[in-house]
Amino acid sequence: MSAVSAPEEDGPRTVKGRPPVLVAGLLVTFAVLVLVALASVALGARSVSFGTVIDAFVAPDGSSDHTVIRELRVPRTLLGLGVGATLGLAGALMQSLTRNPLADPGLLGVNEGAALGVTLALGLFGLSDPAVYVWFAFGGAALASAAVYALASSGHSGSSPVRLALAGVAFGMVCTAVASAILRMDQQTFDRMRFWLTGSLAGQTADTLVRLAPFMVAGLVLGLLLARPLNMLALGDDAGKALGVAVNRTRILTGVAVTLLCGAATAAAGPLWFVGLIVPHAVRALVGPDQRWVLPYSALAAPVLLLGADVAGRLIARPGEVQVGIVWAVIGAPIFIMLARRKRVAAL
Repeated sequence: MSAVSAPEEDGPRTVKGRPPVLVAGLLVTFAVLVLVALASVALGARSVSFGTVIDAFVAPDGSSDHTVIRELRVPRTLLGLGVGATLGLAGALMQSLTRNPLADPGLLGVNEGAALGVTLALGLFGLSDPAVYVWFAFGGAALASAAVYALASSGHSGSSPVRLALAGVAFGMVCTAVASAILRMDQQTFDRMRFWLTGSLAGQTADTLVRLAPFMVAGLVLGLLLARPLNMLALGDDAGKALGVAVNRTRILTGVAVTLLCGAATAAAGPLWFVGLIVPHAVRALVGPDQRWVLPYSALAAPVLLLGADVAGRLIARPGEVQVGIVWAVIGAPIFIMLARRKRVAAL
C-alpha cells in the first residue's frame, strides 16, 4: 500500500465509521483463536474429546489423557499462542517501519540471526537455560537487523524492498551455515537442536514458557503502543516530524520491540518463516492501513494460523507429526512468490 495512504488521526474513509465492525472482527478473531487453542489441546497423535479436556482442568484424575493434556499439550498450545502473536506483530511492525511489503523476521534474516545466537549459546558455551540463551537470541536478532539494513543500503541506489529481501536471505543463509557448522562439531548439541532449527512447538516445557513470557509480553505491549507514531511516519519523516513524532525514538523503540519479539519467539520455537510476512498482508486487506487495527489484528490472527498449522502437522502424519516450520514453509513459499511477483511491490 502506498505510504501516502496511511491514515491520519481521524482516519480515512476506509477506516472512519468502521470501528464497531472492526471491534466485532477482533472479537470474532479472538473466538476463533480460543477454538483453535482447544483443538490444539484435544487433537494429536491420540485425540481426546473436549469433555476430557475440560475434566483435565476441572477434575484431574491423574490418567494418561489428563497428564498429556496438562503437561504436554497445554504448554505447547500456550507456546504457540505466544510465538504466533509475537511473530505476527513483529512482521507488521517491520513492514510499517521499513515501508517494505516483503519485510518479515524470517525473510530479513532476523530469525536466523537469533537462531545463530542460540546455537552459539548451546554449542560453544553449553548454556541450556532458556532464560540465559534468550539474551544470545536477542543479540543475534539485533545484529542481523543492523547487518541486513547496512547491506541493503550500500551503494548509490539505496535500499529497496527487493534489496532488503535479497540481503536478508543472503545473511540468513550465512547464519544458517555457521550454525550448522557449529552443530556438526558436537553430536549431542546437534541431536538437541536439529528439530528446533526446523521450527517446532514440541519439546518445550511450561518452565520454558514462564521464563520467556516476560520478554514476549514486553515486546507485545511496546509494539502495540507504537501504532499511532507509526501511522504518522507512514506519511514520511518530514510529515511525521511536523505532526510531533520523534522519528529516531520511534525507530529505536520499534527495533527494540522487534528484537524482543523475534528473540523470544526464536528462542522458544526456532526460526519460523513467513508468519510475519503473510499475516499482516491479509490483515491490511481486511482492515486497511491503520496500524491501530493492523497491529492487534496481526497479533491475534497469526497464532490462529500457527496453531492451525501445528494441529495439521500432527494429524497428517499420525502417529508421528510434521513440524510446524515445515507446514508453514509449504504454505508460505507460494504466497511469498506471489507477493514478490506483484508489479507494485516496490511501490507499496
